[in-house]
Amino acid sequence: MDVMPLLLLVAGSTAVAGAARRTPVPAPLLLVAAGLAVSYVPGVPAYTLEPGVVLPLLLPPLLYTSAIDSSYLDLRAQLRPVALLSVGYVLFATFAVGWAAYLIVPGLPLTAALVLGAVVAPPDAVAATAVARRVGLPSRITTILQGESLLNDATAITAYKVAVAAAVGEGATWAGGIEEFLVAAVGGVGVGLVLMAPLHWLRTHLKEPLLQNTLSLLIPFVAYGVAEQLHASGVLAVVTVALYLGHRAWEVDFATRLQEEAVWKMVAFVLESSVFALIGLQLPVVLKGLRAHAGAEAAWYAVAVFLVVVATRFVWVYPAAFLPRLLSRRVRAREENPTWRGAMVTAWAGMRGVVSLAIAFSIPATLHDGEPFPRHSLLLFLTFTTVIGTLVVQGLTLPPLIRLLRFPGRSAQVETLAEANAQAQASRAAEQRLEELLQDERNALPRPLADRLRTVLERRRNSVWERLGQVNPVTGESVDDTYRRLSREMISTEREVFVRLRDGRYIDDEMLRTLLRRLDLEEAAAYREAA
Repeated sequence: MDVMPLLLLVAGSTAVAGAARRTPVPAPLLLVAAGLAVSYVPGVPAYTLEPGVVLPLLLPPLLYTSAIDSSYLDLRAQLRPVALLSVGYVLFATFAVGWAAYLIVPGLPLTAALVLGAVVAPPDAVAATAVARRVGLPSRITTILQGESLLNDATAITAYKVAVAAAVGEGATWAGGIEEFLVAAVGGVGVGLVLMAPLHWLRTHLKEPLLQNTLSLLIPFVAYGVAEQLHASGVLAVVTVALYLGHRAWEVDFATRLQEEAVWKMVAFVLESSVFALIGLQLPVVLKGLRAHAGAEAAWYAVAVFLVVVATRFVWVYPAAFLPRLLSRRVRAREENPTWRGAMVTAWAGMRGVVSLAIAFSIPATLHDGEPFPRHSLLLFLTFTTVIGTLVVQGLTLPPLIRLLRFPGRSAQVETLAEANAQAQASRAAEQRLEELLQDERNALPRPLADRLRTVLERRRNSVWERLGQVNPVTGESVDDTYRRLSREMISTEREVFVRLRDGRYIDDEMLRTLLRRLDLEEAAAYREAA
């Protein structure tokens, strides 16, 4: 097996993603543009999206990293709008886009058009949520977009399977399609519910951080594989497990959390970079089979389908945002009042991604009777242009749109006050517990050590309040900032001394690693406070 193409893809995409952090352009858009530009450079290997690789090997970890960082409580609070987008909108887009494609493309059967509708129905909100966090969208909109991206793939994949079955001549029916959807959804959630408690038990009872992190890397593949083996939704199984584990992550050993966070950040960065670069690199593969269609004709179909996809989301989002409040007193009482600005951003954030392309590449080449699948290459081309069009047009215009709409930003002072109050309550409880423990003879400590524990609590309690205080007129730092900076300088000095002692053979490398790890944990704690 030639590993050079894979190495080139990973190295090139991560380099572009790293460079994107120094530009105002979101990384996904720059990666797609780089892939498009590089796809025709002589000597660049041909990269083809294999559904058998993307869906079972790339989708589970990407879903897992997004879900485990999501808030279960926030998603539960926004469950109705998330469900309307991840289920209702995907099904609506499948039929609306499919019917429009049937009318636009001469000779395209309705069943094949519905396959296209299912393929381009699910938005990929990775880019949208990245932009939302970068620009500072209200947390409610970010939660809705993130929740939609976690769940809509399951709906789209099921709708695609039903549409393909009808297109190839398997005699699919509406009742059969609804039954398959319910089985996949209920089965996927059921598998997740069955797996989440045993997996969490393993995470809390394995004592080696190395084993715990190995388990963490396997979890999304286990959940996805078990669900798919039972003909259930692997997407929903992964999301269910990840939301539970993320909600209970505080019960895991601190060393595991530190390692796990670093590992998954790296995995997510590499996978997301490679996936968006792969989208751009598909251009030669897509155009190769398009020879039967004239350039102007194919371009017209692409523009028309793109406009239908964009318009369809607006047609769904605005009624879905406002009609439930008009029709239900319970919704008015329990949910925050939506705004036209929030609906505008939600509708415009419907960018498509790699899942649509991966599904498109899995469209069978022939029907059951051996005839070619109708307009196979054109469907692939329309999927590709829709993905690129939404990423470029909507992705580039979403940040200025958000700024133009002038959403009320978060108050840094209000958030700091909330943090300070929470820290004060926790510190008081910890201080009370410390005094109870010190009264027990088994916990006797010399006075300096007991005072040190009290000082740590006081320092933690005061650090947040100090961020609201005065700053140093010379450096512009708060007292807390100065404390952390001096702490890091001291740690750096200790580190240099340890290395000199190792170089002078006063300590060996094993002892050096132990001492450095201790300093690293202290510095990590200082960094977390600074963040």
